[in-house]
Amino acid sequence: MSERATREENVDVVWSGDWVAERLGVALEGDGDLRELLGLALRRNPKRAHLLVSNVLGKHVPQRPSVVYGAGYGLGERVRELLGEEEARRAVVLGYAETATGLGHAVADGLRDAPYLHSTRRPVAGVRQAGGFEEAHSHATSHLLLPEDPELLAQGADASTLVLVDDEFSTGNTVLNTIRALHELHPRDRYVIVALVDMRSPADRDRLTAFAAEIGARVDLVTRSTGTVTLPDGVLERGQALVAAQEAEAAREAEAAREAGEASASAPPFVPAPVPITRVDLAWPAGVPDGGRHGFTPAHRAALEAALPGMAERIAGALGGGARRGRVLVLGFEELMYAPLRLGTALEQALGADAEVRYSTTTRSPVLAVDDPGYAIRTRLVFPAHDAPADGPGDRYAYNVAGAGFDAVVAVVDSTADTPELHAPEGLLARLAAHAGQVVLAVVPSYTPTPVQEPAVLPEPLRGPDFSSYAPEDVGWLLQDLSDTELEAPTEEREEAIQSGGAHYAESLPVEYQPSTEYQALFSAALDASAARIARAVGTVTETVLAERGPRPVLVSLARAGTPVGVLMRRWARHRHGLDLPHYAISIVRGRGIDATALRWLAAHHDPADVVFVDGWTGKGAITRELAAAIEEFEASGGPAGFDPEIAVLADPGGCVRTYGTREDFLIPSACLNSTVSGLISRTVLRADLVGPNDFHGGKFYRELAGSDVSVRFLDTIAARFDEVAGQVEDEAKELLAADRAPTWEGWAAVERISEEYGIHDVNLVKPGVGETTRVLLRRVPWKILAKRGAGADLTHIRLLAEQRGVPVEEVDDLPYSCVGLIHPRYTRGATGADGKAVAGGSTPAADGEAVKGA
Repeated sequence: MSERATREENVDVVWSGDWVAERLGVALEGDGDLRELLGLALRRNPKRAHLLVSNVLGKHVPQRPSVVYGAGYGLGERVRELLGEEEARRAVVLGYAETATGLGHAVADGLRDAPYLHSTRRPVAGVRQAGGFEEAHSHATSHLLLPEDPELLAQGADASTLVLVDDEFSTGNTVLNTIRALHELHPRDRYVIVALVDMRSPADRDRLTAFAAEIGARVDLVTRSTGTVTLPDGVLERGQALVAAQEAEAAREAEAAREAGEASASAPPFVPAPVPITRVDLAWPAGVPDGGRHGFTPAHRAALEAALPGMAERIAGALGGGARRGRVLVLGFEELMYAPLRLGTALEQALGADAEVRYSTTTRSPVLAVDDPGYAIRTRLVFPAHDAPADGPGDRYAYNVAGAGFDAVVAVVDSTADTPELHAPEGLLARLAAHAGQVVLAVVPSYTPTPVQEPAVLPEPLRGPDFSSYAPEDVGWLLQDLSDTELEAPTEEREEAIQSGGAHYAESLPVEYQPSTEYQALFSAALDASAARIARAVGTVTETVLAERGPRPVLVSLARAGTPVGVLMRRWARHRHGLDLPHYAISIVRGRGIDATALRWLAAHHDPADVVFVDGWTGKGAITRELAAAIEEFEASGGPAGFDPEIAVLADPGGCVRTYGTREDFLIPSACLNSTVSGLISRTVLRADLVGPNDFHGGKFYRELAGSDVSVRFLDTIAARFDEVAGQVEDEAKELLAADRAPTWEGWAAVERISEEYGIHDVNLVKPGVGETTRVLLRRVPWKILAKRGAGADLTHIRLLAEQRGVPVEEVDDLPYSCVGLIHPRYTRGATGADGKAVAGGSTPAADGEAVKGA
């Protein structure tokens, strides 16, 4: 379709963004056809008030399928022209769920020979996660990458281009998060970012340019239109208030209508006659996936193209004579956008001028509907989820379908979603039947990849004294011994590799920090001063676990910070209750998930329902989220079910968990040191050349540091205070068990705020709490420390370490933690001295993201 015809398709007398613009002062400015491409609506989302509603995406606004497909295909042709034919053949296209799954697929078609994959929010049995990332402003934030071929994203990574496709760029954060996560796994030289509209601010554009320079890759952009959204101060709060007012008014009108109906006995409420549902057998081609969730190859594309005309004829036959000459909507389903889109384009050709075919899909995203020509979402159908989603039941939506005058709706779902809920009286089909003369159901078979085969024999845990200085009954390490492997690298070298995307932090180890005499004395003083306080927290969290997960829980600590806590909890249970609880240590790696082999070992030897995961403390809750996602993925990939991803921690200053000993942010002496307080075991290692798919993750036993080991002393000092605090523990545990302990995620919100205020733009470089700040100073390249004004003795060791490394400590107010450590956000070895100390003349980002000298 020509550009002119596309514009004519979208021209409206009233711009569909006027309603929002007038009430909130939101301004949309850009090139010629931007207002024809976009309207505005209001989200029911606490993170962003407005929604840019595309007229050519086919998500919220029914549009001609050929227009929607042509928009994506045309962008793909431009990418092909940019790359050249040879490089285009080697490219891999990645689309974003749920909005851009169909758009990304159409872009891949425009490249002609590129395989396609889209992210998903649906874990699938038999497929292991190959990566993932977060979309911070989204209604549902976590994205999974589940290619059937685990090498899809890796093959030729050093030569192939990765093409990332989203419907819009608003800040660019999602794209940065994706590239950062994937570049850590499979670095490559070139990325192309594709979107219908680019609405980033100049600062956001500069940030992407700087990021590309940091990772040493070329990043190109291909967009259809460019513009900006101007948001006045307080727009989020005003938008939320406006949504609340509109919904309250709608509720009052509905109640008034209901009361009026009840008052009129002679006029019973109108109940529409049921509309029969016609099921059509598509004869979907065997072996062709329903979309790009697990990968879609050029061979799949050729098979689908050949089958489309026949499937369209079957749909046309099911529609009958009347609908064939009227308005027909092909309605897709959430991430299932491409299959219904292509069925729609084929149906357009089959019906020709006799019918007016439109295409849109259902969605998870809650948006306010306002029946006004100056508003992009005129009507909303609400129905319950019907695909057994991993995040539980909830409402789903179809926009601009009710009242649109459709004679027939062709609902296209995958077989996973063809459930009783779909056909229920309140389900999607019934909702559609109330607004169309005919409903046709077309079911695309859900593609099921081949399950991963598990090994017959699993490795056994390691125990002291052969591995660790802990007694053998204290803990079994579900790790493999890499003690003889050279894994250590200078801190500054590791930091540069990690931030450039050249390596993942779990692929190497920092050189073990050897404390000075002054620092060792500080540790001893801190241990003596806090022993009773820690003993209380140990007792409280253990009693809570026994009350809620007893009578014989299996303690599984997250190595290595969780291991001393797990040992202490085991000691409390034995000392106070005579229980001999099993205790193991397991590896979890941010961005890579939990050790699946270790989980299988646990399931083979214990009931997964008895497993209680243990950690030392929470920071912003990244590991809490990582564990929940990892357990979900493990079960979806065919692993044994029943593991509870909730973590029990000694201290929860971030408000991230329900089971904790305290929510105070105080000094836990085990955070002051590394292996010498953790059984002489390193942080865990995950590297492809060392850890096979059926191996435990790795770790090292530093036998040579035995002379400095205080692991057992730490345990004994705290356990000696158990009787002293028993009465307080009893009272505190009872109080906690009766209290509302729901996570507040206060810490996560603070980290996001700090990341933006200090121009870091990466929450992974913000480490909140005493424990995490200590780790920054011991293992990473610190930039600065934020200390809560008046925090006191809990920060004595932080100040000492900061002084030793030349790191400034900034006193701040309004901090939910005692302190926060900021990792150097633009680290190169030119920004610090050879020993990692900050130096004058190092380049450091200011709060606005610009570099300043000598900060």
